[in-house]
Amino acid sequence: MEPRLPETLPVQAWTTHPATVRVMDALARAGGEDAARFVGGCVRNALLRRPVADIDIATVLTPDAVAAALQAAGIKAVPTGLAHGTVTAVVDGRPFEITTLRRDVETDGRHAVVAFTDSWSEDAARRDFTLNALYADRAGRLFDPTGEGLSDLRAGTVRFVGDPAARITEDALRVLRFFRFFAVYGRGDADGPALAACARHRDLVAGLSVERIAKELLGLLRAADPRPAVRLMAQTGVLGVALPEADGLARFDALVDIETAQLFSCDPLLRLAALMPNDASVGRAAATRLRLSNAQRDRLEAALGADPPLTSWMSPRETRRAVWRLGADVFADRALLAWAGSDRPAAATQWRALLPMARTWPRPTFPLTGEEIIAAGVPEGPLVGAVMREVEVWWIDQDFPSDKLSLIERLKAVAQGMAF
Repeated sequence: MEPRLPETLPVQAWTTHPATVRVMDALARAGGEDAARFVGGCVRNALLRRPVADIDIATVLTPDAVAAALQAAGIKAVPTGLAHGTVTAVVDGRPFEITTLRRDVETDGRHAVVAFTDSWSEDAARRDFTLNALYADRAGRLFDPTGEGLSDLRAGTVRFVGDPAARITEDALRVLRFFRFFAVYGRGDADGPALAACARHRDLVAGLSVERIAKELLGLLRAADPRPAVRLMAQTGVLGVALPEADGLARFDALVDIETAQLFSCDPLLRLAALMPNDASVGRAAATRLRLSNAQRDRLEAALGADPPLTSWMSPRETRRAVWRLGADVFADRALLAWAGSDRPAAATQWRALLPMARTWPRPTFPLTGEEIIAAGVPEGPLVGAVMREVEVWWIDQDFPSDKLSLIERLKAVAQGMAF
């Protein structure tokens, strides 16, 4: 059954927040009550009763008039994108992106030259999807210039405004945005013309900045169930352009199944790893190419490593050894990927038991210090490290005993057996 959408924008905390009221009051004083409307994601998510993160405002006022209106009201105005008509208002640390109504004059697939307009219909015509071309005034009245935004939102249809090919050639990022929006908002079959246009223009994605590609990929993988969207990306060839390291969908599909069944939080970076082969060098290369953060790169590389190998039938002792070497987080990543890649359904119970064991085991610190090794008669220098490593190997093999006396005895035995 299709969800019923309200006829007006529901009153929410962000619509009546003092910061929002200050911004809308400032714009109304400069251009009248109908000078500004909420637009895009905040309207869409409010209608679906989903969280609203960013508040975007469209206005008939020019950027200069917007800046003047904000300054007159004592509001900080940041010229974040004047060429595209955008001024950001900042009230008590809360940003509001305010953009003058516009129409495209010239586009090259990545950047657009725009002209300002006072036509809400012209502004809506240049937006990407009908469900993003919805406006609401401060009283909550909805405006749907395309005539399809509300019905598409209700049906879970992600549809380009107007001609899909024209929208994509204006900005090739819209190919990836289509799949991300389908993952988050779509239901049922994808819009045929939109899908065909994305397939036809998939090579344009290669010309996008890698940062924009990475942001869209991770945003898509953050959806509760991104599998239908990723499957469509693979079928249209878009996945191969955006993520040439992708190596099939079976393990990715299984990982999302596991997360859902076990009520684990969705993990976009681990889902990204699940799309790639078990090869640390591939993970590192992909992270470097996509310019992920150092922490994301290191995690991706470690998750796709193969040493030590993990099995579902590992004993508690073997599990502790692996956690000692890898750390609990890397062990959990590798175990989940191995679980998702397993073709043994019966192994699920074993993998399920390994994870809490790894996460709750208090990983000990090797209890010997260099000073204690020197005190045992080992001369300062490289031999201290060599003795420490040999004693540590014994300590790990003995399952991390906490008995310091036994460790000292082992140290003395090793020290006596080495020629100094």
